[in-house]
Amino acid sequence: MSRIQMGQYPPARQTIVHMSDPHLVAGGEPLYGVIPVVENLRAALDQLAAMKMEPSAVVFTGDLTDLGEPDAYRRLRELVEPAVEALGAKLCWVPGNHDERDAMRVGLLDEAPSLAPIDRAWNLDGLRLIGLDTSVPGFHHGELSHEQLAWLDAELRRPAERGTVIALHHPPIPTPQPMFDLLELRDQHLLAGVLRGRDVRAILGGHLHYSAHGTFHGIPVSVSAATCYTMNLAMPQRAVNGMTGGQSFQVLHVYDDTIVHSVVPLGDHTTFDTFDDAFITRMEELTPEERIEAFSRKR
Repeated sequence: MSRIQMGQYPPARQTIVHMSDPHLVAGGEPLYGVIPVVENLRAALDQLAAMKMEPSAVVFTGDLTDLGEPDAYRRLRELVEPAVEALGAKLCWVPGNHDERDAMRVGLLDEAPSLAPIDRAWNLDGLRLIGLDTSVPGFHHGELSHEQLAWLDAELRRPAERGTVIALHHPPIPTPQPMFDLLELRDQHLLAGVLRGRDVRAILGGHLHYSAHGTFHGIPVSVSAATCYTMNLAMPQRAVNGMTGGQSFQVLHVYDDTIVHSVVPLGDHTTFDTFDDAFITRMEELTPEERIEAFSRKR
């Protein structure tokens, strides 16, 4: 990213990294015996480190483990915490339907075991991030209890300096994939009633295992694909499937008046430098008019 403003927008005020659905299992074993979930998550963290970013936070939107096993949470923590600490960022865990609240509290949060929802709020340099626990013990669909909605309402009554981003596992948007609508967030109108007229700028979700974007009563919704495995949307629509490629995470660039969500793909791809750092530095030294002449004019 340029160190100075070259266009209409100044550099972003802050960045947030959005990862989802690592689905770790006990013993560090491959998921379903074939998916190297530990290696995939490590690749995502290595990719993040190589980007040389200074994010305000790294947020995981659920399905942190596949079966809620204590050893899986321990391994997840050992892998993720040092990587996020090296970035100087806050680490924000949000549970999903594959997680178990009691084991997650003990293994990730250093809390006593409890089946109470794991709802949190973090202050990220004036931007408020709220994590909502949409998991339902014993089920895979999502819900928010009346008590959770009351807590959220109380939080949002106090406006944040730079607005609010909400992170949850079950995204409040439709999906064209069959059967997934059975596992959606239920009673979404109740959530809409709480969010209406508040300072919520974006909603982050997971659960679908593929990148998706939509709006929920005017609020942008962005779903990060899984780091474990994804879905092949090129298959016939009634074919529910898993795909070992296409993993990614997202980066949010937060500006005063907008938030931009960008997908960062994982994997070994041919990458080449079209314009290197030296070229960008030379461009930064030019006047705005000289930059247009040097970079925009067709040759």
